[in-house]
Amino acid sequence: MKFDLAAEIRTNSGKGAARQLRRKGRVPAVLYGQGECVLLTLDPEDLREILRAHAGSTALITVKMAGAASKGTRIALLRDYQLDPVSGDVLHADLFEVLMDKAIRVKVPVSVIGGQPAGVKEGGILQHNMRDVHVECLPSALPDSIPVDASALTIGQGIHVKDLQPITGVRFLDDPDQMVVSVAIPMSEAKLEALLTSAAVTGEGKEPEVIAKGKEAAAAAEVATGAAPAAEAKPGAAATTEKGKEGAKEAAPKAEKKAEKKEEKKK
Repeated sequence: MKFDLAAEIRTNSGKGAARQLRRKGRVPAVLYGQGECVLLTLDPEDLREILRAHAGSTALITVKMAGAASKGTRIALLRDYQLDPVSGDVLHADLFEVLMDKAIRVKVPVSVIGGQPAGVKEGGILQHNMRDVHVECLPSALPDSIPVDASALTIGQGIHVKDLQPITGVRFLDDPDQMVVSVAIPMSEAKLEALLTSAAVTGEGKEPEVIAKGKEAAAAAEVATGAAPAAEAKPGAAATTEKGKEGAKEAAPKAEKKAEKKEEKKK
């Protein structure tokens, strides 16, 4: 898409000068050229025409500069612009000069054609995975958009960069395996509710597995700690019992001998 844009050279720069230009109904702009930049003023209505056409960075603009010392006519792209957040008026514009015999790299918007995809008719959801495609070409070969026919896509299918229809003189720079457009499987309300319910139960009604395992390990450690002293005490207790039995055995004969001596004395 091509446009003509009338411009005037300006010498004053800065925020104060820009405010004065806006009060006069002009838009301050800068044309960045091949090793130079030119300060301009533009008619806001001409800029709105370009923006309304949704041309963006793909429009070739013939800038005719009144008062230019040399090269009064140049070809440029609208690289950037600023809008007033309240009124929507154009506050500033940046233009980038291009040479017709030198390749440029630009992002071109994706345009989905072919009507409603077959997968959407079946209940699928059309996803725009890429809103624009990075291309390299001469200015004369720059397309307004990249057409993508998604009419035959069924649920679960998609179109990658490598599947795009080739355009004469245009080279796609994005990853060939990157998805441009796809039809996703819809998630039913019942499945969504089930996922939310299961997540709530996991978070509230059940302890996390790591914490549960930690508690089991702690309980096992306490049992092992308590069992060790008991195990250590058993040999000592057994020894004491054995000594008691041996002492009792030795004391029994002595008691019998004492009893016999008492009986002999009585006689």
